[in-house]
Amino acid sequence: VQLVESGGRLVQSGDSLTLSCAASGRTFENNAMAWFRQAPGKVREFVSAISWNGDNISYSDSVKGRFTISRDNAKNALYLQMNGVKVEDTADYYCAVGSDRVVRSDGAYYDYWGQGTHVRVSS
Repeated sequence: VQLVESGGRLVQSGDSLTLSCAASGRTFENNAMAWFRQAPGKVREFVSAISWNGDNISYSDSVKGRFTISRDNAKNALYLQMNGVKVEDTADYYCAVGSDRVVRSDGAYYDYWGQGTHVRVSS
């Protein structure tokens, strides 16, 4: 199983960008998926999660209203649309696949992780 994130880059405050996560090795249409991030010197934190069919979505308070998570099960892919980015969004962003269909913010419930893609937001 492999998860590969892409789309991270240097952007300016207020810009938009989209992160993608491509999964291979097996399909995950029956699993929740999520984005987490880790800023330099900080612990990993939950960003957003989506249920297996997209009906249940959760966001952290820090990104709610600015970020949008989506998935395409036919492509085995996960996305994160980031609008109005802020300097504090600077971090390595990781996609993860949950152990079941339930949307959770605790990383302990996610079995597979990507290597991360770096987002840097300049002021």
